[in-house]
Amino acid sequence: MPHLFSPIKIKNIEFKNRLVVSPLCEYSCVDGFANNWHLVHLGSRAVGGAALVIAEATAVSPEGRISHGDLGIYKDEHIEKLKEITDFIHQNGSVAGVQLAHAGRKGSHELPWLGNAWLAPGQPNGWKTVAPSPISFSPNEEMPLELDKAGIEKVKADFKAAAARALAAGFKVIEIHGAHGYLINEFLSPLSNHRTDEYGGSFENRIRFLLEVIESVKETWPKENPLFIRISSSDWTEAGWTADDSVALARILINKGIDLVDCSSGGNVLARIPLKPGYQVEFAEKVKKEAGILTGAVGLITEAKQADDIIQTGQADLIMIAREFLRDPYFPLRAAHQLGHEVKWPVQYERAKW
Repeated sequence: MPHLFSPIKIKNIEFKNRLVVSPLCEYSCVDGFANNWHLVHLGSRAVGGAALVIAEATAVSPEGRISHGDLGIYKDEHIEKLKEITDFIHQNGSVAGVQLAHAGRKGSHELPWLGNAWLAPGQPNGWKTVAPSPISFSPNEEMPLELDKAGIEKVKADFKAAAARALAAGFKVIEIHGAHGYLINEFLSPLSNHRTDEYGGSFENRIRFLLEVIESVKETWPKENPLFIRISSSDWTEAGWTADDSVALARILINKGIDLVDCSSGGNVLARIPLKPGYQVEFAEKVKKEAGILTGAVGLITEAKQADDIIQTGQADLIMIAREFLRDPYFPLRAAHQLGHEVKWPVQYERAKW
C-alpha cells in the first residue's frame, strides 16, 4: 500500500488516507449562508476520495470575514445548510471539517473577481476592521481598530459560539485559522503586534490570544473530536515570526489539546517567498520532528508520488491540497491509480475506473 493511502486515527476519527481538501475560499455567500455551490464544491471532493474535506475559512463574526462573500458560522440560521453539506460528505465516505476564522485587519474586501479592493467603512459591503494594533496591512487601507479587552473577549466568545454551531452542523474536525495574516496570526507576529499589555511584546504574550481562543473553543468542542490549527510557519521577513517560533508554539499546543499543526506560511506582511513545488514541506517536517506533534504539509503539492514521498519519509502526517483539488476534485482516485493502489470508487462511477 502506498503510504499516501495508509489510514491514520486522530482522536476518535479514522481517516481512510492522508489526503485532505485544504480550506478553499469560494467567496460565494450572502450574509455568510452556504448554498448549493458549497454543497457541490465540497461534496464532489468527498466523492473524489479525500479523507477529510475542510470547508473554507468560515467567519466567526460578520466583521471576521475577508469579504462580504465569505462563508459564516455566526448565526444559528447558518447551521441548516451546513448540516446538509456535512451529511453528504459523510454519506460519501469522507470526514467533514471546518476552518474557523477571523480576518482581522485583512477583512472588508471586495470579491476577488470584482477587483479585491479594500472597502472602507460606510461603503456598500464595507466595515471597520479590527487588529491587535492599529497597523494597516497596506498603505491604501485605513488603520484597523485596536482591540481592547472587551473586543478580545468578544472574539473569544465568537469562536466559542462558532465551535458549538460547527458541532450542531455535523462537522467532526475543527481547524483554527492562525495563519496568512488574519487576526490570530496578527497577534502572533511581532511585525503586526505592537501591543504593550499582556497580549504583546514577548513570545509568551503574543501567543496568549491564540491559547485563550483554543480554550474558548474547547469549552464547546468535544475533547474526543480532533482539533487542528493552521499557522504561518514563517513571515519570510527579518524580525518576523520564524520556523523556530513555530516549533516553540507547537511544543505548547501539544499540551493544550491541539492534535495537528497545519504548516503554511506568509500572508501577514508583503514578502518575497521562494515558490517551488513543496516549498512549505520543510516547515511541516521541522515542527513534526522538533515538537513531536502531527503536522500537515501544504503548498504546491500537485503530484501523487510527491505526496506519497512526503508521507513515506516522515516529513508530515497529512497532505493538505488546495489548488490541485480545484483542478481535479477526483485527485485521490487518480493518485491511487498512478501509485498502483486499488481504492473504492463511488458505485455510480465504477464503470469509469482505470
